[in-house]
Parts: sequence; C-alpha cells; structure tokens
Amino acid sequence: MAKRWFEKLLFASRWLLAPFYVALVMALLALLAKVGVHAYDMAAHFLALSEDQVLLGALGVVDLTLSASLVVIVILSGYVNFIAPIDVETHKDWPRWFALIDFSELKVKLMASIVAITAIKLLEGYMNVDSVSDRDLAWQTGIHIAFVVTALLLALADRLGGDKSAHADKA
Repeated sequence: MAKRWFEKLLFASRWLLAPFYVALVMALLALLAKVGVHAYDMAAHFLALSEDQVLLGALGVVDLTLSASLVVIVILSGYVNFIAPIDVETHKDWPRWFALIDFSELKVKLMASIVAITAIKLLEGYMNVDSVSDRDLAWQTGIHIAFVVTALLLALADRLGGDKSAHADKA
C-alpha cells in the first residue's frame, strides 16, 4: 500500500516541471521582444548602416531565432517526454515531430542548436574583428570547438549505446 502511494506521488511530481515550461514561454517572449528591438534598430538606422553592419544585424536576428527555436524544442519535447503525451491526431495542424522526439534525440538536437548558436557568435566576432580582442576571439573559438566535440561525442555515444531496433523502426 505504501509503495503504491509513493509511486503515485513520484509519478505526479512530474507536474512540478510545468512551471519551468511556463518560465521558458516567458523567456521566448523576451527573445521575441529582443528580436523586435533588433529589427527596429536596423530599420531606423538602415540608410546609415554599412553592408557589414547590416550583415551583423542579420546574424544577430539569426542568433535570436536559433535560440528561440531551441527554447521551443525544449518546451514541446520536454512536455511530451516528461509531463504528458499530446495526441497529434486530434490537432492536424500541429507538427508531429515534437510528439516523436525522445530524450536521446532531444539531447542531440539541443547540442546541434548550441553549436549553431556558437558558430553564429563566432562569425559575428570575425565579422567585427576590428572591435573584438584576440583573446575574446580565441575564447569564442575554443568554446565553439568544445561544443562541436561534445555534440559529436554525444551523437557517437547515442549511436553506439542506443537500441538498434528502435532506430531501425524510425527509419
């Protein structure tokens, strides 16, 4: 009897994650506000901006977009994996991918997104090389390489340690 009650308590505790996902929705709204400010600044100063400045502004929007996409992936797949399944059949206009991402795929997608974000930051640094110190560029490069290596190792570990039949069923 006590074991069953305890297991019910543990299972119900998954709902404690819900406020985290609400906080991530608020973070998504903050990213939306930042991209709006970015776009407004670019539009307001468009005639005075050089080509490189426009490219840097666009890279900033790409960076915010990738970050927002990362947050959406975490919200949707995290909810489905840890709180409750979503019946995508009842919502024909909803993307099916988020109901199908397992935790292992989520880790790889997160790392791929982080690698893309660090690559954008590194590209912004190289585009703005006159105002970025060599030390900062070296750190950005090192951090990017560390994330690339981590992503590759995670993908390799997932491939080597994963259930081969589960991967074959998805193909």
